[in-house]
Amino acid sequence: MSPSGRRLARWLPLILIVGGVVFDVATPAQYTASPFFSAAPLVAAPLYSLRTTAAVAAAAVIGELWSVVYHGTTDAHESTTEAVTVLIVAVLALGINRAVRRNDARLASVRDVSEAAQRAVLPTPADRIGGLAVAARYVGARADARIGGDLYAVQDTPHGVRMIVGDVRGKGLEAVEAAVIVIGAFREAAEQETSLEAVAGRLERALQREGRRRDGLDEFEGFTTAVLAEIPSKEHSVLRVLNRGHPPPLLLTPDGGLRELAPATPALPLGMSEVAGWPDRADETFFPAGSLLLLFTDGVTEARNLANRFYDPSSRLRGRHFNGPADLLDLLAKDVARHTGGAPADDMALLAVQRPLGV
Repeated sequence: MSPSGRRLARWLPLILIVGGVVFDVATPAQYTASPFFSAAPLVAAPLYSLRTTAAVAAAAVIGELWSVVYHGTTDAHESTTEAVTVLIVAVLALGINRAVRRNDARLASVRDVSEAAQRAVLPTPADRIGGLAVAARYVGARADARIGGDLYAVQDTPHGVRMIVGDVRGKGLEAVEAAVIVIGAFREAAEQETSLEAVAGRLERALQREGRRRDGLDEFEGFTTAVLAEIPSKEHSVLRVLNRGHPPPLLLTPDGGLRELAPATPALPLGMSEVAGWPDRADETFFPAGSLLLLFTDGVTEARNLANRFYDPSSRLRGRHFNGPADLLDLLAKDVARHTGGAPADDMALLAVQRPLGV
């Protein structure tokens, strides 16, 4: 619901009660405003606190009693039935409010646990790694409180600054467990392997081992789309990217230019080598000083607005200038929320790295 829609919904109980009074005054006695008074507490129940809902319920009952007195008792049986109906609906609204509040408290508790688990899996990286400026964000979905398998990691290694952004198939603790396996394998391989292709191979084997341990990948949320990137420590002007079925990263230059780093050869996600095998090959490109590398999961590109249009980060970010990677991610998260009219429908893992001027 849009912000204007939410504001209207919060005013709706008062509008219904005032509308009921106006309707009663403007119409003959045989017409009844009890539907207005009955609806008001039901609308208030999921939106307000118990005290406010009780106040709306009391106002609805008083409004109905006033209506009976205002028109007189031309039909005592009908008037009594309408008043009792409003009273019963008001009491029912109080019960609904208590149930909604309990569910909200339970959901808030689950979200707190989920966020704590997410922070443990995806700690915030340092602002500067290997001479490069770094920022990362995890933006949870509005759909539910279940944590997902979106992941990121970045670290300085003997071979340069290496990073990964990925998305494990599925939701919940199984997806988080697979994300932990991918991140753990990445951190070890990034230190030891001399090439980005070898790092991808280690990740592939780690997921395959976990799948066999669990009697097959059908029982393991191990299919992971991922982008791996590397900026050599002695050649900050070089950027290598290896894409395994993931949305391509974006390279934003200081002059407002933007380039999508699509892979030269498309590849299946990690964990699917049993379906098809091929040699990994990283694409190499120039990384100008002052440029920003943006990696993200499909929660960005699959975010839709009310017109069912997908968010296009290339068109939304092209021509803009940013004061570093944190500024880029803050603007991107806000822009996606503006596009969808709220939080995204899917989780988003965001990672941005900037090569400062003079580095």
